[in-house]
Amino acid sequence: MNVWPPPWHLVEEAVDTALAEDLGTAGDVTTAALVDAAASGLAAIRFRTGGVLAGTWIGDVLCDRFDLMIAWDHGDGDDVGAGTVVGEVEGTLADILTAERTLLNFMCHLSGIATLTRRFVDVLVEAGGTAAPLLRDTRKTTPGLRALEKAAVRCGGGVNHRMGLYDAILVKDNHLAAFDGDMAAVVAAARTSYPGVPLEIEADTPAQAVAAAAAGCDLVLVDNMTPAQVRETVAAVGGRCRIEVSGGVTLDTAADYATAGADFVAVGAITHSAPAVDIGLDL
Repeated sequence: MNVWPPPWHLVEEAVDTALAEDLGTAGDVTTAALVDAAASGLAAIRFRTGGVLAGTWIGDVLCDRFDLMIAWDHGDGDDVGAGTVVGEVEGTLADILTAERTLLNFMCHLSGIATLTRRFVDVLVEAGGTAAPLLRDTRKTTPGLRALEKAAVRCGGGVNHRMGLYDAILVKDNHLAAFDGDMAAVVAAARTSYPGVPLEIEADTPAQAVAAAAAGCDLVLVDNMTPAQVRETVAAVGGRCRIEVSGGVTLDTAADYATAGADFVAVGAITHSAPAVDIGLDL
């Protein structure tokens, strides 16, 4: 599966931060005390439970930091069964042991995000067919790891919402309160300050959604609505803008939202609550 990776410099920064945290000023004292520096090693990166692979770029950066080579048998976005070897690491035994935990911490976490994302995507597609909404992430990410976690979402078949506060305008209830709920004034202020930047407005009711669409926003975010309320909102908006569902969507309820007519379903849990995939490194 061809997946757009995160910016390389951000992967390098994340890996370097993790290594600095792990090695401190003394380095890997266990390996230094017990392992012959000249010894070579070969290890398999193995999925102990099934899941979706994400984060091969972590291994590629670690190869630049250590005397290692990784041959990947699977790529980011691949469904991997339990017991599958996804790649092999070759190099000095000391470097393999020192890099092991950094590699696995990232890959277990990122593959967990990709795996949960794929589960949501599969539910939406199975229920909604060709009209299924796209699954989107949120800004509910681990500080410092957003680009990596959003790349893992892409590995799972999801699409990214805004990357930060800088690349799209999302007007929430507190912003609306400052304008006394005047949608036209909100849209005018946003378009004047940042013309061309995508503009999304949060709506709690179908009437708010209609007002936002009439004011000229690009996208309405319907917040904490039931599937029936989403259907009502979609009908009322009448195609004047795209509609995104957000708030409380779970694997149990996703199928109901898949047929409600929205363009997107946003789920924060795919990044902030994804369980890690069990991946091991076996010499």
